[in-house]
Amino acid sequence: MASSGSAYLLLDVAGTACALPRGAVAEILPLPDLHAPPASGGWLTGFLNLGGTPIPVVDLAALLGLRPAVATPGLYAHLVLMQGAAAAYLVDRAADLTRVPDSAIRPAEAADTLNGCVAAELVLGERLVHALAPERLLTVQERARVEALTRAAAKRLAALPQSL
Repeated sequence: MASSGSAYLLLDVAGTACALPRGAVAEILPLPDLHAPPASGGWLTGFLNLGGTPIPVVDLAALLGLRPAVATPGLYAHLVLMQGAAAAYLVDRAADLTRVPDSAIRPAEAADTLNGCVAAELVLGERLVHALAPERLLTVQERARVEALTRAAAKRLAALPQSL
């Protein structure tokens, strides 16, 4: 009999245990140099140039209000690239990939978090881990602003000569 449950990527976000559904994550990357245009700031750390396509990088701790935006990420910081390459999240550490039994997943009340960004609580031994809903991390207005900045970054990138 196949085991029931869901796979999650466990994260350290400013000392807070969080998780993203494995199906929403495309890749985990070491932290590269990022392009930070003047209009970025706050939780928008900058853009990752992924094969000529700018990917917005969001400091997840700053977005969730767990700390001010990080000027210099820690030694073990990672980027979590989301499926469809719509965004990457800067986290202190991508810790582990684990399967969580259905009995250890408790749905969270959407009204208890900003925009309902915490979808569930995962009970992992003695730890309680916040399972994030990637589609609800940014509000509609925030998503629109990030998309506009991403389009502007793509135009700037396209204007550069191809052979440098």
